[in-house]
Amino acid sequence: MAQLHIPHAPHSEVWDTLTRIHISVVKMFLFYVVPLSVIPPAMIYYAGATYGGNLLPMLTDMQLLTIGGVFFLVELVMTFVVAYLIQRLGEVIDIKPAYEDCYKLAVVVPTPLWLAPLFLFIPSFILNITAGAIALTLSGMLIFYSVPSILKVEEEGHAILLSGSILAAGMVAWVAMMILTLITWSFVSSSLLLLV
Repeated sequence: MAQLHIPHAPHSEVWDTLTRIHISVVKMFLFYVVPLSVIPPAMIYYAGATYGGNLLPMLTDMQLLTIGGVFFLVELVMTFVVAYLIQRLGEVIDIKPAYEDCYKLAVVVPTPLWLAPLFLFIPSFILNITAGAIALTLSGMLIFYSVPSILKVEEEGHAILLSGSILAAGMVAWVAMMILTLITWSFVSSSLLLLV
């Protein structure tokens, strides 16, 4: 029977700096999360306004702004929720990670998901689905790479257990964000007030 092993993260100065540096949650939020969180709603707006009807359903500017605004706010809130869940999941393996470290993990891991919407500059449905799937896979890999170093989990079995739990919680959070976006999309598509 084969055992699971966590692959080691590629050794680089950037990765080492990330794991050692102490950045406040407020600074990470303002200078990392907010700028990256602007990309998906901005690209949804761009794709809707530029390719309206081809890549995305035809929506008015106000509808696109509403969807983008709700998605942006949900992204911001979700970083804090996921960091809290990571901190609570640490109790599964009897560690008490600092909220700062949990937040660092919660905002570094979804970086590929924040950058994938840049492919909306290219009006190809297949390309964008592929980019999203690759971004989701990379985010999953980042969890397994970063849990041992950022949360300082030394035992491999505990790292695998915690990484798997965080992956599951992250997938639930991502699905919740997508459902909220679709609900917003449905609401604004049927709302006569936003057709202006």
